[in-house]
Formats: sequence, structure tokens, C-alpha cells
Amino acid sequence: MTNPLIDDRLVDLVLWDVVDAARLTDLPRFQDHSRETFELYLGSCRRLAREVLFPTYREMDEAGAQLVDGRVKLHPKMRDAYAQIRELGVIAATRPEAVGGASLPATIATMAHAYLQAGNLSPTALCGLTTGAAHLIEAFGDEALKETFALPMYEGRWTGTMALTEPQAGSSLADITARATLAADGTYRIEGSKIFISGGDQDVTENVVHLTLARIDGAPPGTRGISLFAVPRLRPEGGALVDNDVEVSGLIHKIGWRALPSLALAYGSRGDCHGWLVGEPHRGLPQMFQMMNEARLMIGVQGAATASVAYHESLAYARERTQGRALTTRDPASPPVPLVEHADVRRMLLRQKAIVDGSLCLAAVTARLADDAEHGDARAQLLLDLLTPVTKSFPAEQGYESNVLALQIHGGYGYSSEYLPEAWLRDQKLNSIHEGTTGIQGLDLLGRKVVAKGGAALAAFSAAVREDLDRSALDVGGVRAALDRVGALTASLGARGLSGDVAGMLAHSADYLALTSIVVIAWMHVKLTNAAAGDAPFAQGLRQSARYWLATEVPRIEHLAKLCESAESSYVEMQDDWF
Repeated sequence: MTNPLIDDRLVDLVLWDVVDAARLTDLPRFQDHSRETFELYLGSCRRLAREVLFPTYREMDEAGAQLVDGRVKLHPKMRDAYAQIRELGVIAATRPEAVGGASLPATIATMAHAYLQAGNLSPTALCGLTTGAAHLIEAFGDEALKETFALPMYEGRWTGTMALTEPQAGSSLADITARATLAADGTYRIEGSKIFISGGDQDVTENVVHLTLARIDGAPPGTRGISLFAVPRLRPEGGALVDNDVEVSGLIHKIGWRALPSLALAYGSRGDCHGWLVGEPHRGLPQMFQMMNEARLMIGVQGAATASVAYHESLAYARERTQGRALTTRDPASPPVPLVEHADVRRMLLRQKAIVDGSLCLAAVTARLADDAEHGDARAQLLLDLLTPVTKSFPAEQGYESNVLALQIHGGYGYSSEYLPEAWLRDQKLNSIHEGTTGIQGLDLLGRKVVAKGGAALAAFSAAVREDLDRSALDVGGVRAALDRVGALTASLGARGLSGDVAGMLAHSADYLALTSIVVIAWMHVKLTNAAAGDAPFAQGLRQSARYWLATEVPRIEHLAKLCESAESSYVEMQDDWF
């Protein structure tokens, strides 16, 4: 059986019934589109993912990227894969026609690109990073910068990266030390090191542009003194591209995402690294958050896609592989049954399905909020802000669990590299780490998002969930109670923080993120079952998936809430030498 990567029926239901994507054409930016143009792009991405990208995944994963004489060499098939994604217009799909884009809604692009990510994440991520980097220059750069850097990136002739992290600082961006010194020509000379730069060098395009955070000489300390620069590997000079003193100082040997290189970079070792200031001085971090938040949503989709492709692989295996007999069968001479006939295998498959269905629906809902927010919808912006940490972290964390189950269903074969689940398991782990770890997402959700503007986002969230609960034929009493519990818990924790006990408020922010995520995914399952009418097997499967989530996950909220409320202190009070 051919792996479908993602269930088309699920995507179609989510797009046309849950988020009503056809109505996006009512918004000014998308009025030249129609459902037909949306479906054309979606279909093109599906075919490319299944016919071109997925067949190259295994060999790209096995070979990985190579560092040869200071330059990175990608797998030979990466060039063709990247070229076909580029020709489809993926890099600039959501950007305006003025910069070479197709002005597609994020809602459509998100679900279409999920297929590409499920097919082969590495060439797809190379394009996604380029989109984000070019969008930074489009949003904050002057016309000269847009023409010099953004347009070649949107065209796919150059790629782009986000270069934030430094070896000594990690996620603590306040501690970055890369320097920027103003030169006589109006550009800056950049010196410093960056690490974990995905796609930081490659041999499939002629140039790479690093959107880099650095400190201008004399800048204030901390995050207030960070500026944003465009730093190309090759700089334009006299009508040609010349070496810009950006060197690859190391290749990170990753357990997953092997075909997309992660690098350590050295800027200005010869004193000749030119950087172009993007936007205002000392505003680099707020500007970079545009790309970071876009990347967080992209990672959420990646988590959902990686869980989905592994789920379909394990489902096919469970249907084909025969082993053992039904518990009610006593005749040892009877033929073995497919794995899917065993209750525990169905338990694992249903848990995978519940995670995948909820994650993909969440990705579409969040993308629709982004489209509405871009058109000035304040409520959509509130919900988008609140859901972003959940969208980034849930598909990564529970997607990893789903990938573990896919491997488990394969038994001993899952433990071998001859079967694909172990590769997707390795890939999935990175999603909970990069673009802000799950711990950082928990701090963001509880410390910023739910308490901002007097709790307006949480109020909007609660109202939106209740609208769907009122239409549901499921037993949603537990979800209603959970909503009340989250509201009361948030008020209690917020009051603790206002009283000065911020540490007590945030001690269990990871648990707060987990319980909020459970409610959010319950909401997604309610949305799916509200939209799926009839008794066809697909609709019945969605209802069973929802039943499972409401019965097994929603009750966990009370326990997690008690941990948050009590500020249970075992690990807070743990001392170093006790370990």
C-alpha cells in the first residue's frame, strides 16, 4: 500500500467545512482567488510530495549533508527536489504579487505545504526558511534591500536563514555577543559566531543570506541592544558576487533532519564581513520575532506532518502484517490475524489518529486566524497569540509520542533502519527543541499570552470553544468543566504573579501548557465531529477519535491543574548536589 502521507479527506474536511477556506476570497488580499485556484495549488503540492519528495526521503536521510573543504554538499537529489518546489512557487506562495508571490492565504499554503513536509522535510524546510528570511526584509527593509536580497530569495535563486543562536548563549538571546561596526560605506562589519544555523550553507543555489542578530558598537545591554542584519555568504559588488567572509566552522551531526545541514558559522575572521542593517537599530529582536513566530507555526505543521506520515505507515503495516490470534480463538491451527485485529494495536493506532487529526486541524485553525488577523481582526489576533505556543509544542511533543507508537507497532522491525518509523522518530525530536523549546513555550503561554490585556485572549478562547460545544452531539460536559477549571486556574496563577511570586506562578508552566493543549485538541475534535456528518467509515473514525480524546485526556486536566495551583515544589527545591 502506498503511503498517502496525509489523509486527503481530513484536509478537505478541515479546509472547506471546519475553517471555511472558500470564504477567504471575501478578504481583500485574496479576492482574485477562488476555491478552484486553492484546490489547484493543493493538488499540485499533493502530487509533488507523493511522486517526487517522498521517494527521495530515505536516501537523503541515510546520506545526510557533508562538509567538504569548508563547503557543504547536499545529497545529489536535493537539487532537483528543491528546483521542483521552487518551480511550484512555494517560497513566495503567500506573498504579494509585487514581490513575485501568488497572494495565497496562509490557510491554504499551510495545509498544502504539510504534504511537502510529510514527503521530505529537508528541501521543504530550506524553502520555508527562505520565505521567512525574505519576509523579514520585505517587512522592515528599504527598497534597495528588498531588490538586492528579498527578490532573489523569493525567486529561489538564493536561500535564507535565521541566525540567532551563539555557542555561549543558546536560547538566551540577551547574551549574544556578535558585533556590528559601522563602516564608511554605510554597511556594517560583522564579527562573531553563530551555531545551529539550519541551511547555513548548501550547493543547490548560488547564495545564502543570513538574517543575523548582532550588537552595534555602543548598543544598550540585553535584548534592547540587538539589531538585525542581512549578511550574505557572497556579497554583491561591482555587478558580481564576491566572498563575504562568512565561513562554515563546523557541521552539526544531527540524529534527524540529516539532509538539511545545521552549521556553526564564523563571521568576519578576516575583518571583511559586510552586513546590511534591516529596519531600525536596536529593534532586531522584535523584528526577528516575525520570522520566529512564523517558524513556530511551521514547526507545528512539521510535527503534525511527521506524525501523520508515520501513522499511515504503521496503519498499513498493521493491516498487512499477520501475527498471533484473537483472544477468543483457542485453535492453534487457525491462521494468524492482522495486527490491527489486536485490541492493544488498535489502542496505539487510535491514539496516533487522535494526535494527528487534532494537530492538523489545529494547524489549519491557527493559519485561518493568521489570515483574519492580517486583515485587522482583533479577536483573531488574540486567539492567534494564545494558540501559537500550543500549535508549536503540541504536535512536536505528542507527535513524538505518536511516532514512538508507530515504531512500537512495527515491533522488532520498527527498531531497525530498514523500516522508516525510526527515521521519522529521529526527525520528530528536533521539533520540540528548535524555535523555542517546549519549556520556553510554556513560559510564553502562561507568563505572557493568557494574562495579556487583562486575560482578553483567554476570554476569547473560552467563548470560541463554547460556541462549538453548544453544537456538539458528543458528551462534552468534561470539556466545559475543563474550560471553567482553566479560567479559574489562570486567574489564581495571575494573582500569584501580581503579588510578586512570579516564580510560584511559573513553576509549573510546562504543566499549564500541557493542560491547555489538551483542551485545545479537545476543541479541535469537537470541530471535526461537528463538520463530519453521516455514518461513513471516515466520519465514524473521527467520532471515535474524539471519544477517545475526551475520555482519556480531558480527565488529566484536573491533576495538572492541581500541580500548577499548589506550586508543587519537588523539582523547584531540588539541589544540585542531591542529583
